[in-house]
Amino acid sequence: MKKILSLILSLFGLTSLFTPLFSQTNDNLKPADIKKKFTKEVICNIEVPYLLYLPKNYEETADNFPLLIFLHGSGERGTDLDKVKFHGPPKLISEGKEFPFIVVSPQCPEGRWWQISELNYLLDELITGLKIDVNRIYLTGLSMGGYGTWAWAEYAPNRFAAIAPVCGGGNPLTISKIGKMPVWAFHGAKDFVVPVAESERLINKLKTINPDVKFTVYPEAGHDAWTETYNNPELYEWFLKQSLNTK
Repeated sequence: MKKILSLILSLFGLTSLFTPLFSQTNDNLKPADIKKKFTKEVICNIEVPYLLYLPKNYEETADNFPLLIFLHGSGERGTDLDKVKFHGPPKLISEGKEFPFIVVSPQCPEGRWWQISELNYLLDELITGLKIDVNRIYLTGLSMGGYGTWAWAEYAPNRFAAIAPVCGGGNPLTISKIGKMPVWAFHGAKDFVVPVAESERLINKLKTINPDVKFTVYPEAGHDAWTETYNNPELYEWFLKQSLNTK
């Protein structure tokens, strides 16, 4: 076929134009090795609505206060901040409980999971605008917020003095990034939404580097491990004992 095509081309005096085509074989062709880099500056707006609680003596002193961040579960997502008051510290605050912390409870939009980078920007803004003791920032959350608690602690392990994830989970292959951060995890033994094994595998991994991690399993509790957890004053007393500058 190649000879026939060459003969036809020679009749029209076009052979020289196609000589390179016939002089190369597949064995001589080499893939291009081109090294390039794509760079693009992307500017986006971040909007994170949240509930803010200030201790009653906040305005009366120049002292900085501990900060407690609470991450809600999937059922409280949306645009109605009052939904964040369904469970946890925001619920207790709405019922009149007073805390010695600044309490911040952000809300996740409908149809999304917690975006850790956005929460980290929120924390930057809170530290800039409020009287926060950066050595005593505590993080807790339930269900989806429990997963968010583990993930945020792993993403920014040097920001939190202690965490308390409730019926959450995460990746045991990377959770050691949080090091010896004080942890008190909670789960219901009869949880069929997020099995207790989700917490167990993280705790078991962490105990290899930090035997002081705490894990409370409620034998008769299902997915609602949060009511008993957040009604327990010992949790908040434990938080207040933790500080980055004492580790």
